[in-house]
Amino acid sequence: MSPPVLLGPASVDRYVAQGVELPGGGALNMAYHWSRLGLPFHFLTRVGDDHAELFLSFMRRHGIEHSASVVAHGPSASIDIVIEDDRQPFMDHFVEGVWSDFRLTVDEEALVRNAPRLHVVLVEAVAAEVHRLGDAGALADVSVSGDFLSFRHYTVERFAATMAFLDVGIIGWPGALDDPVVAGVREVAFELGKLVVVTLGSRGVLVLDGRGEPDERFVAVQALPVLGTTVGCGDAFVAAFLARWWRDGDVTAAVESGKAGGAAATAWLRPLPDDAYTS
Repeated sequence: MSPPVLLGPASVDRYVAQGVELPGGGALNMAYHWSRLGLPFHFLTRVGDDHAELFLSFMRRHGIEHSASVVAHGPSASIDIVIEDDRQPFMDHFVEGVWSDFRLTVDEEALVRNAPRLHVVLVEAVAAEVHRLGDAGALADVSVSGDFLSFRHYTVERFAATMAFLDVGIIGWPGALDDPVVAGVREVAFELGKLVVVTLGSRGVLVLDGRGEPDERFVAVQALPVLGTTVGCGDAFVAAFLARWWRDGDVTAAVESGKAGGAAATAWLRPLPDDAYTS
């Protein structure tokens, strides 16, 4: 059987104060975590030829399988990061680079069509591909999960349109639990019969399971002192959640794995542990 496919952006993380550039991006961070777990998968992404070796060497070190078409002509996506006094990251000046006109190649599309599972990190270009493939029926036999990140570019209506092609949606929600948007997300999950997991950082995890009789659960999280930063917690949660979820579909166990993964990431000064970038 073909391995799961991970589709999403890799970008240059520019740590402004230190003058350091590191390989980053939510999908790349997830790829690292899966490689550490020994989970077989294929990574579909794009990087620019201006920073190709920065990413290629990272993927070689960690045994991350990727397509030959990973490098495109042009600038890599990038973002400026400042770690503030409260250990929270401030991110600004995002540059799309080669993601501005991203589209899967014919070979990459074939990988997706034949994959048992697909996980997508839903930046704009990836969301467009999900809708294109979904409208063409290319995802009919693929179990698809999607990371909606902080939901910043989504409305409830747009969320519903994308969830039509997904089985599982994960949202890192920064707002209040009683926000009307959360109520709208709940309604979509139950009406479409989908599983939606809303992470709230140290406040807990909201599970909205509409696959059968609608089931809503709130899972508490033990708040930990942040020794590093919280910048990589969401990626670590999603990676651990899916790795466990794909084993047997046990939502409770998957959430607990996700919690453990997210908690571990609070000890790191960057999205990944220091040795991820050097060893």
